[in-house]
Amino acid sequence: MNKTDLSKYNNDWYKESPLTKGSLITILWFITNSIFINSYLPLPISLKVAILKLFGAKIGKGITIKPMVNIKAPWNLEIGDNVWVGECVWIDNIGKVRIGNNVCISQGALLLSGNHNYKKETFDLIIDDIVLKDGVWIGSRAVVCAGVTCFSHAVLSVNSVATHNLDAYQIYQGNPAKAVRERIITI
Repeated sequence: MNKTDLSKYNNDWYKESPLTKGSLITILWFITNSIFINSYLPLPISLKVAILKLFGAKIGKGITIKPMVNIKAPWNLEIGDNVWVGECVWIDNIGKVRIGNNVCISQGALLLSGNHNYKKETFDLIIDDIVLKDGVWIGSRAVVCAGVTCFSHAVLSVNSVATHNLDAYQIYQGNPAKAVRERIITI
């Protein structure tokens, strides 16, 4: 039986981001992120948005970014209008993360666009995009895994894990998340 051998791990092929190049922009981002975004400093949201845009994020209007948000790669981030990003959210976006309009990402949620291939001896890096369509709600401490699309107004409940696409207007719960009921929005 073969075993994992991390001495053979190599992700040199991954060149999509300044993160893998040891570039000055990456170092500047890590410092800037820790001071202005992943911090409890009571900074205006407009300053946070301006900083994210400066580092390549595409961000709409009316966004709320709470304290202690951690964003790995702003150059891989697109956020629509009227989006709420809760306290301690981690956007681990070595792949692209696209967030539609009127999306709520609650406290402590994790968007995880990378993983490892546990079937390979070399534990190869796997990267895939995450898409949150309009009206999606990601509950507190929920996890959205690489390659997942959450379709319009889907809900991922507290502490749930999305390992596959979530259908529109459905509420998902558990690990792995399963549809438990329809989301009905009243006026």
